[in-house]
Amino acid sequence: MDVGADAGSFDPAGVFHAYDMRAVHSGDVDALLVSPPGDDLRCLFLWGKDCYNCNLFKAAALAQQDALKACRLSWFHADVYQDPALGRRFGLHGVPAFIFYRSGKRLGKVTGWPGLPRFSGAVAELYRKTGDPPRASDENSGAGLEIPPPIPT
Repeated sequence: MDVGADAGSFDPAGVFHAYDMRAVHSGDVDALLVSPPGDDLRCLFLWGKDCYNCNLFKAAALAQQDALKACRLSWFHADVYQDPALGRRFGLHGVPAFIFYRSGKRLGKVTGWPGLPRFSGAVAELYRKTGDPPRASDENSGAGLEIPPPIPT
């Protein structure tokens, strides 16, 4: 699928259903994403309507579902164009952005869509840093991204 040539030829909202992404907003993000018990790795996908780069991620996510689901993420999403307070909270300078939490702690942020190999590599690194055994390497794992240290709260 050449998403760069025709990123508008698909239904970008389909990604929310495909990954069971829960919608959050600035008023409930702590209650739904940060505070609930569990040690699952949670990813907050921050996007904007008609954002070309956001649609590139959505198209890639729909085209490569098995590989992205292998990252074992619990997904949440928010349109920060509709909720600018949420964008300010996370210090966004652009979208898409992916914010990671585990056990109530913010672990890092990926800004932009770096492609599946780098994204899945960054997720594998988060699992390694939080004590989970890294998943087996496959053709979709990459060198990873630099994940900043947790922000003190």
